[in-house]
Amino acid sequence: MAHPIELGLVLEGEDAKEFLKDLRNPRATKEQIEMFKEAVKLYREHPF
Repeated sequence: MAHPIELGLVLEGEDAKEFLKDLRNPRATKEQIEMFKEAVKLYREHPF
């Protein structure tokens, strides 16, 4: 029988605060946005 996977990552202190801040207010650079647009374009041209 399979055993449940235990998560080992626990963020505390400043790491936890930074993670929640980024989760609530995601931000991307212009280069990242262009990369995402290109990925969407390629996906639409070649869906699987």
